[in-house]
Amino acid sequence: MAGDQKPPNTGGPGDSPSGAGQGWTALSYLIGGMLVWGFIGWLVDRWLDTGGIATGVGVVLGMAGGIVLVVRRLGTPT
Repeated sequence: MAGDQKPPNTGGPGDSPSGAGQGWTALSYLIGGMLVWGFIGWLVDRWLDTGGIATGVGVVLGMAGGIVLVVRRLGTPT
């Protein structure tokens, strides 16, 4: 019936995505963290000539940061 329908989600800043949106959000946090911190590590490698060690450390830190973001943003179901 028309009166029983749920109003559409307005997508406010405090809303968390549901379903597949949560998966895409988690994936983007993980990949984004790896890319950003990996790039920062690569820059440090170029600056200090460490032979790729800083890039590896940056990627690992990016993955850890992405996991922290996923748990903080999506870990608690609403």
